[in-house]
Amino acid sequence: MTLARIEELAVGYNAGPPAITDVTFRIGAGDRIAVLGPNGGGKTTLFRALLGELTPSAGRVDVSGTVATVPQTERSRLDFPVSALDVALMGALPRLPWWRRPTRGDRQAAHAALAEVGLSERADDLFGELSGGQRQRVLLARALVEDAHLLLLDEPYSGLDAPSSARLTALLDRLTHDGRGVMVATHDLEQARAWDLVLCVNRRQIAFGRPAEVLTRETIERTYGEAIVELPGSDTGILPPHHHDH
Repeated sequence: MTLARIEELAVGYNAGPPAITDVTFRIGAGDRIAVLGPNGGGKTTLFRALLGELTPSAGRVDVSGTVATVPQTERSRLDFPVSALDVALMGALPRLPWWRRPTRGDRQAAHAALAEVGLSERADDLFGELSGGQRQRVLLARALVEDAHLLLLDEPYSGLDAPSSARLTALLDRLTHDGRGVMVATHDLEQARAWDLVLCVNRRQIAFGRPAEVLTRETIERTYGEAIVELPGSDTGILPPHHHDH
């Protein structure tokens, strides 16, 4: 089942020039796609186009089912006195009229989503008091309450320690096994090598395909340009430390 098909997409903001062009790929049920590109290279713009927040200036975006975004937990407000359950329950709001409060069924769905991400026992804890990895899973639970078929994650591993990263990876693997599609914006080349597909962008699509085919030195240089350095004794291009968030 195809969850999203993008063909010759160009999209930007207001009346300005396109922020990203020439994007063509598809994501199917169960696919895990790593999206690589420099800051300002168009990853966020692409996600907003998939969410329907931006209108293409050329090409098309066809989406089947619900799309939800999972932001970086480091960019979340932590000073609001809301519980993990409250945050998960926010996933019900897009389908409710503005005057309606979440129903008992919505609360049950939020509890079920927290259980799915392994945080049932933390439902009443304040969101801001959870660890970074736990907050990331709560935000993922919010997307599950939306019943999203396609999940868009913006550098979800940023700031997570190794155990939290492994737990998040296992959760995403389980979700894709159940038929959801997952796209993860990342700077981590080694992480991208472990995913099903890789999309490289730098204001336009550089490459799309299997990691072994896409993650060549030439493609990485075209994606990151001057951001590439070499490890001693290796011909593998990697990102310098200021591009790594973990």
